[in-house]
Amino acid sequence: MKTIIVANQKGGIGKTTTATAVASILNAKGYKTLLIDADQQGNSSDTYRAAIEGSATLFDVLLDEERISLEEAIQHTESGDIVASDPLLRKADEILNGDPEGLYRFQDALDQLKGYDFVIVDTAPSLNSILYNCLVAADNVLIPVTADRYGLQGLSQLNDTINAIKRRQNRNLKIIGLLLIKYNKRTLLSREVKGSLEEIAKSMNTKVFETTIRESTKAREAQAVRETLIHYDVKSTTAQDYSRFVDELLKEEEL
Repeated sequence: MKTIIVANQKGGIGKTTTATAVASILNAKGYKTLLIDADQQGNSSDTYRAAIEGSATLFDVLLDEERISLEEAIQHTESGDIVASDPLLRKADEILNGDPEGLYRFQDALDQLKGYDFVIVDTAPSLNSILYNCLVAADNVLIPVTADRYGLQGLSQLNDTINAIKRRQNRNLKIIGLLLIKYNKRTLLSREVKGSLEEIAKSMNTKVFETTIRESTKAREAQAVRETLIHYDVKSTTAQDYSRFVDELLKEEEL
């Protein structure tokens, strides 16, 4: 089982669209895939139409006094299997503060999970206890970056955090690559950002994926009707780009 964390501390850069698209495409290709929504905003949960009130969530797995297994929190939806987020995840820093085992709760939960080929984790746009938990337990980190003037902000701090976790808690952690989102090869800005990103990737000991994700209105429309992009319009340019990206991802020797 491979665990991929979709992370970037900057908001609005397409983490949820990327996480839900990758998970749904992997499912469609026959890989048993679980999506975990570790962002208290719950956008992936909303896209999958997962229940939160009255249902077990990631909070119950990681933070409740009587913690349950991931398997007990899985919801089987039309879009795929998901462990839903919970607004109570905002209390993570308070609950885990002072707990010497606090960084390993997600790893403990994953160790008990069976039957999945991939676990895709959507994370919050912040460096918090839940993200640290995810990084300690993960195999790979996928970092989406928007092709705009502000898309590169925060990458250095995120890289420092990943390297610190790698040195101390998870030597197998790897940034599998940077994925350029909302790319338009016709604009000078997009091309300049791509060039800058390739240099940054080298400094982070990773790469920029060859596949770029073009922007289209279909991604926003899919969110509005609470559907994954693949289920909403599989023929859209963005959906096709994500499909090509998953093909590229599956060719990774170290995945």
